[in-house]
Amino acid sequence: MRLSAILGLVCLALPVRADDWPHILGPTRDGVSAEKGLLRTWGKDGPPRLWRREIGAGYSGPVVVGDRCILFHRVGPNEIVECVAPLTGKTLWKFAYPCEYEDDYGKGNGPRATPSIAMDRVITYGADGILTCLDLTTGAKRWQRAMATEYKTPKNFFGVGTSPIIFGDRVLVNVGAKTAGIVALALEDGKELWRATSDAASYSTPIIATIEQTPTAIFFTREGIVLIDPKTGAVSFQKRWRARNDASVNAAVPLSLGGDRVFISSSYETGAALLKLKKGGADVLWTDEDAMSNHYNTCVVHDGLLYGIDGRQETGARLRCIDPNGPKTLWSKERFGCASIILAGGTLYLLTEQGDLVAVEPNAKEYRELARAKVLDAAPVRAHPALASGILFARDGESIAAFDLRK
Repeated sequence: MRLSAILGLVCLALPVRADDWPHILGPTRDGVSAEKGLLRTWGKDGPPRLWRREIGAGYSGPVVVGDRCILFHRVGPNEIVECVAPLTGKTLWKFAYPCEYEDDYGKGNGPRATPSIAMDRVITYGADGILTCLDLTTGAKRWQRAMATEYKTPKNFFGVGTSPIIFGDRVLVNVGAKTAGIVALALEDGKELWRATSDAASYSTPIIATIEQTPTAIFFTREGIVLIDPKTGAVSFQKRWRARNDASVNAAVPLSLGGDRVFISSSYETGAALLKLKKGGADVLWTDEDAMSNHYNTCVVHDGLLYGIDGRQETGARLRCIDPNGPKTLWSKERFGCASIILAGGTLYLLTEQGDLVAVEPNAKEYRELARAKVLDAAPVRAHPALASGILFARDGESIAAFDLRK
């Protein structure tokens, strides 16, 4: 019991290295990397490629901590968690288990959720709801739970897609069951600590914000925004924010704009909202259907401005810059298409659905493209890339590659 308590305290206090990428959207879960001195231009072949290797199906993004890069994919009847060396792509260990998920819409049977790493633990959430905890060093199984079966969660449109997060000694996940919309499990043994809400699961990942020195988990479920105490499961605020159309999802991650403001956005004629957090709840500063409508890519913020993908994937999304204080649209790059965005060293790095890596200078006046090259071939490219120690890890439906952005 004492060891468990110590582990929880260490996990909570351990600082993440600036050059790690331990979960979706990076160390601060906002798509921003503290790395500097990276390439801003390259030739027609793109940045130097360190390695490339074939992998199985899925849209799960890679994560990197130190000398471990974790991949999550599916080969045949198995979901596979694989650890590779970041500089070479060489396999260090593998863990496989059966997966029976079959997509009803032909969008692939691989995992969607991105792994999360804290201390010496890796958490993955498979397409059919298998939640697994592994040892980061060896790949040994610590525990595993069939969440969808245990909680009787109805099948979502494209399977499970919300990525779990680790907070201190616990794992937080939007399970989406009627009796357990949001669940906290002990990181050490997977036992349930609390459950809350009856919200269905989305494809968005929760974040942690600090409000008046109090940690608050912010979930963007299928129903809308939920503020919840990660220690107790007490809900302090809920706001419905979803499309009227049932055939719709919330997928972009809530985005902290610094201080006490949080931005949320959804597609399907829903739009965006800006919240001002306070102890015990939140105030809605504005809502807008037209300023920024994120289908599944999350915006980034730079110098107070938001850069993100506006519009549906099927109808030709655009890259857009808005001032969230209005909100006011400053410029749009039409037909840019959906793309994952990383901000590092004052440059926007965008990986498009078609496999282009694009460097863009963020500014309030106009779209300024610095470089572009096709680096991946098996579209659609939907997994969010990782940036760690100057290396960009990007995957498509058939392979993963590492690109050297170091000058």
